[in-house]
Amino acid sequence: MPLEDWMAAIIDYRGKTPEKTSSGIPLVTAKIVKGGRIEDPEEFIAEDAYEQWMRRGIPEAGDVVLTTEAPLGEVAQLDGRRVALAQRIITLRGKPGLLDNTYLKFALQSQPIQEQLHGRASGSTVTGIKQSELRKLQLTFPALEEQQRVAGILGSLDDKIAVNRRINQTLEAMAQATFKSWFVDFDPVKAKIAAKAEGRDPLRAAMTAISGKPDAELDTLPPDQFAPLAATAALFPDEMEVSELGEIPKGWAYVAAESLSDVGIGKTPPRKEPQWFTEESGDWRWVSIKDMGAGTLYQQVSSEYLTKEAVSRFNVRVVPDNTVLLSFKLTVGRVAISDGELLTNEAIAHFKLSSDPAVSSEYLYLYLKGFDFSSLGSTSSIADAVNSKTIRDLPVLLPSKELVSRLGETLRPMLQEIRSRQSEVRTLTETRDTLLPKLLSGELGVPS
Repeated sequence: MPLEDWMAAIIDYRGKTPEKTSSGIPLVTAKIVKGGRIEDPEEFIAEDAYEQWMRRGIPEAGDVVLTTEAPLGEVAQLDGRRVALAQRIITLRGKPGLLDNTYLKFALQSQPIQEQLHGRASGSTVTGIKQSELRKLQLTFPALEEQQRVAGILGSLDDKIAVNRRINQTLEAMAQATFKSWFVDFDPVKAKIAAKAEGRDPLRAAMTAISGKPDAELDTLPPDQFAPLAATAALFPDEMEVSELGEIPKGWAYVAAESLSDVGIGKTPPRKEPQWFTEESGDWRWVSIKDMGAGTLYQQVSSEYLTKEAVSRFNVRVVPDNTVLLSFKLTVGRVAISDGELLTNEAIAHFKLSSDPAVSSEYLYLYLKGFDFSSLGSTSSIADAVNSKTIRDLPVLLPSKELVSRLGETLRPMLQEIRSRQSEVRTLTETRDTLLPKLLSGELGVPS
């Protein structure tokens, strides 16, 4: 029967544009609905505007959101957080006792329904689907109990994926906080300067700034913790000096990125010759900006692949393992570290370090994650972009090599866990995507 007969509610906010703010109620837009989930919101509406804006209907936990254009057919499910709905988003709620919402989320991602969506779409420039056409989608679902069993299996995989992503977000936030304290706020250096001025021990002041422990507790640390902490604190200067980009610790300097690494740019073979591209696992992973989304500190996946022939014929640069990637066209400032060899398109720069580098890939990643790319300006009149020369000249703060090494030792356990959990997410995702069509079609039965 048609989709509308399965629905208790269809909420559509197309044709309306909310006034956006820098904070407030998160706005679910089409661009953050990806791969079955909602990424971190980038836009908001004011708290006091929520009730007026959401007059067509308030979304509830469990509701399914569907993008209707740009792109068409992305699906996710709302949790209990309060959100607003933007244009190009339709919210669907199954009838109680007839349709399980979690099952609906997975069903909408299936190939047969995606083909119906695109078959009923229209538009010469941007493909989209009208609500009147969406309502006509022909859906055949099993009994509610069967829906719930299928949703339980696929949902448990989604839950494990979500847990891993949340843990990785926490771990990366911890790594970024350490980097910011050491190399942006210069907390250990400033602690030493203050201690000198007050007649206290500068080394212990820096140890307190690094560990977060008060001075009185430092002596209670076991030797295997006290000694490394003291050694790390000793590596920070106890003076600041003026640089062309502001005050920095004495002896440190800003240098151009190309002096620290071989900065290369990716390449795209001619799109009019589709034989060079495939969406199936081919010879080479070929990464574009859309692949560098949230939760991808280590770049492990790509949505497209290139053949060996394409790499050879068009001289596409191979990016080595553990190389920092940076997007600098259209979307400026996405950063990742390659996990294994890969390729990229021309919107992504690669920072290939030498065999004896002055900084590590992890240091450069964290530095670029916190960099203000708006300070570079834009070198394109058409889109947000900077040119490759600007990227090569990008200023990078260079501390002592010993301190960079110490940062790596401090963060290594966190970064290794992030990499491991990302690999687990990839495996779980592949398992879910393999099971999904088999469970929905009934090819795989689910015991009661």
